[in-house]
Amino acid sequence: MSFFLEVLLGGTLSGVMYSLVAIGFVLIYRASGVFNFAQGAMVLFSALTFVNLVERGVPFIVAFAVTLFIIFIMVLLIDALVLRHLVNRSVMTLFMATLGLSYIIEGLAQTLWGTQVHGLDLGISDSPINFYGVLISKFDLFATLVAGSLVIILSLLFSKTRFGLSLRAVADDPLAAQSVGIKLNTIWIMVWAVAGFVALVAGLLWGARLGVQFSLSLVVLKALPVLIIGGFSSISGAILGGLIIGASEKLAEIYLGGIIGSGIENWFPYVLAILFLLFRPHGLFGQQQVARV
Repeated sequence: MSFFLEVLLGGTLSGVMYSLVAIGFVLIYRASGVFNFAQGAMVLFSALTFVNLVERGVPFIVAFAVTLFIIFIMVLLIDALVLRHLVNRSVMTLFMATLGLSYIIEGLAQTLWGTQVHGLDLGISDSPINFYGVLISKFDLFATLVAGSLVIILSLLFSKTRFGLSLRAVADDPLAAQSVGIKLNTIWIMVWAVAGFVALVAGLLWGARLGVQFSLSLVVLKALPVLIIGGFSSISGAILGGLIIGASEKLAEIYLGGIIGSGIENWFPYVLAILFLLFRPHGLFGQQQVARV
């Protein structure tokens, strides 16, 4: 039983890493109703920028602030060159734009920082601690604390501020929001900036665990089942979806790997995602779409 709890808890905590990436997708989806395929590229770009600044002797806090500033400038350029020209366009048009942006951002990262793999040490060891007979990774606990703090801050931002009210208005009806004076481009800039901040945090945590390399942009693929299970429009759903994916893939690898074969954790989350698409397509906390016909 202690081994089962150890696997379950370890998988649940590691699932927080998926949730951090998924939160960035939720933010953009709530503002524009589109899946932002460029979020994975933003995770890569922010992590590469940060680690290269640190390797050049820039202090941690300064490198973090400079990286945030660079991300904000990139968001302003994306808005000026792409987003503001796509206002009131179809969801498919916006999706294809984010797909193109993902390749552009990855290419820019490669041009600026090269393609070599970088190690990243955040000062948090991955050594286990004994909690009533259950071994828990210190790094997973740290990631959980960071994710929990982000959820609380973002929830307060979207529920208690004027910006949150404007965002909900844009998500419900962009044309109606514009008619009452809400500037759609301003909302998009702010949401993309917040998503960029989330991408930086996720990039640092993933980079510390896997190394800062171009495969970081592929974490977008692991965020898909998280979003399908939790719901594309729910921040709390992204967290719960990540916990479910993290726990289920580890349990499947341990208890089904000997029967089916190793490598189950790479594809088992997508089995769960397909089941949700069949029986609960809007996810656990997503809003069910109702169309008048």
